[in-house]
Amino acid sequence: MSDERAVELASVTKRFGRTVAVDAVTVKIPGGAYCCLLGPSGCGKTTTLRMIAGHETVSSGDIRIGWEVVTDLPPRRRRTAMMFQNYALFPHLSALENVAFSLKMRGTARAARHARARELLALVRMQDYADRLPGQLSGGQQQRVALARALVTEPSVLLLDEPLSALDPFLRVKMREELKRLQAELGITFIHVTHSQEEALTLSDVIVVMDGGRVQQAGPAQEIFEAPRSAFVARFIGGHNVVAGEIVALADGHAVLRSAAGEFRVAGQAPVGAAAAVAVRSDRVRLAGADGGDGNLRARVANIEYHGSWLRVRLEGEALDDFVVEVADEDFERTPVRIGEAVAAVWAVDDARLLQGA
Repeated sequence: MSDERAVELASVTKRFGRTVAVDAVTVKIPGGAYCCLLGPSGCGKTTTLRMIAGHETVSSGDIRIGWEVVTDLPPRRRRTAMMFQNYALFPHLSALENVAFSLKMRGTARAARHARARELLALVRMQDYADRLPGQLSGGQQQRVALARALVTEPSVLLLDEPLSALDPFLRVKMREELKRLQAELGITFIHVTHSQEEALTLSDVIVVMDGGRVQQAGPAQEIFEAPRSAFVARFIGGHNVVAGEIVALADGHAVLRSAAGEFRVAGQAPVGAAAAVAVRSDRVRLAGADGGDGNLRARVANIEYHGSWLRVRLEGEALDDFVVEVADEDFERTPVRIGEAVAAVWAVDDARLLQGA
């Protein structure tokens, strides 16, 4: 990759003593992309971000930014900037002075650094708060100041460590929009660590799903959601049910999977007798009476949650692990179900995707 904003990790590993926190991670992030590193706590995503920034040493492997291998370079020479989870603003400096601080350390004249800081505050819509101290700002306003401060040095890559986690749900949505707007406007590469599937799906051009220090799947957001490769990715990205069983036959270009809860055809091929798992999107499942139709799975309604325009219906049954059906409110009104009622969960054959491994 020759784009100066592109980032490539080649078999990057980080060990803390005998513990492997990041295990041979290889990933390419195109220049100017918005990338989210997504995974549960302890999966290695923040350690990976810190290695890209140069705040954590690499045990083995290489990191390239643009045309340059930066594995052993100090942070100031990597053309990156990092926005920390706690914002780390100086409490005794105004918003303007916080943004201008790194330029001051570089020896930039006062008038020039303040002019540049005001430009960045305007970019994040904080120009009217330039003279306020951090303690006089809300959490969302502090975040905007921290973002302006990270951008003031004109980095090629901006690294964000769970930047939205401290915000309330309403403000989190607004700041997602702001981050996406800024990234598109500036054209630099954003690498954003999060454990929120919603954040990753709404922000990302590229999602890197991690678990156990390894990359489980990487690709465009739509691809990750619509075609998860493993049971872990299907469960973690959300919106999918995973059913395990055994392949008992091949028919009409499909495999037939038998589980304790039922037998059905799935998209994909696997050897007869092999253990397998399939993913079925929650919004592609419909409910039918247990005594009518050819249900793929037989179950009982365990819980019903109202979410406004849709309802979350959780089913329970033999070998079913948190099987969820998303039902549109108008569909639920036409054919309501009750907790404890026996039902059949039904879907199209091609909506059941064979996963890697059981």
